[in-house]
Amino acid sequence: MEDSKRMYGELAVFCGNANPGLANEICTCLGVPLRGIDIIEFPNENIFVKLHESVRSQDVFVIQATCSPVNRSIMELLIILDTLKRASAGRITAVMPYFSYGRSDKKDQPRVPITARLLADMIGVAGADRFLTLDLHAGQIQGFFSIPGDDLSAFALLSGYFVAKAIPNAVVVSADLGFAKKGRNFAEKLQLPMAFVEKRRTGPQSQALTVIGDVRGRNAIVVDDEVDTAGSITETVHIIRENGAQDIYACFSHAVFSPPATERMRAAGFKEVVTTNSVPVAPQKQFPGLVVLSLAPFLAEVIRRVHEGRSVGAYLNE
Repeated sequence: MEDSKRMYGELAVFCGNANPGLANEICTCLGVPLRGIDIIEFPNENIFVKLHESVRSQDVFVIQATCSPVNRSIMELLIILDTLKRASAGRITAVMPYFSYGRSDKKDQPRVPITARLLADMIGVAGADRFLTLDLHAGQIQGFFSIPGDDLSAFALLSGYFVAKAIPNAVVVSADLGFAKKGRNFAEKLQLPMAFVEKRRTGPQSQALTVIGDVRGRNAIVVDDEVDTAGSITETVHIIRENGAQDIYACFSHAVFSPPATERMRAAGFKEVVTTNSVPVAPQKQFPGLVVLSLAPFLAEVIRRVHEGRSVGAYLNE
């Protein structure tokens, strides 16, 4: 740790307006104060940032999910990074518990952008030396960054919750074949069988087609990386219920909950919905049976290890 301090100076944590609750929890776990910062939006919608104190040569972590309002959150992050770079911070790490534009990771039709790559480029250009993020929609997005970083996962936190819950006669259901590998790892952790829902996506809409595997008479744990409008996951619930599933649980990392997600989740009849606070879940988006697990202890330990120059992989048993 002494070498780390000599190289980068003391640990400093800042946040934008996207998820200050999580940032405060992380600082509590780290035993450091959340540093002061002014973020002002002028009448012309321009954003101005000013730090309350010097960060010269310090090891700075900026906690900012690029969640709703997405464009505002992104601009806040970029301007904070630029501010820190120009204030001569020793090292700057962008901590993004949720990374927007993850679905725009390839040209899957003519004349379209790869916005995930654009966002990764902007974060590096703005001043970040490293990045930390959580459960990217597609793992290859890590390669879009020209700076080093870590794509973490809430897998251990979420699976640990269900291990403790010990749901009888259960089966893990992947809501998307694209999530099958992570879903299988989840099932192995719980020592449960696996089923898959095949679906076809047309633009933002998706249609569940069939179930691969046996769910009849079983309690189903539907796993995915994020829930946006909840169309996909509620389609999954519909088809596995038609195939004889009993109680249905949902488990995912990012509760984006764009309208009409809350209404759909309420109507789907889940026994329980388990997610994390990577994205803040506003009171009006909450509903009975929703359980939000805090990422703060996990992210705090990762930040501590990065600051001290210790292995993150060892902490994750990788």
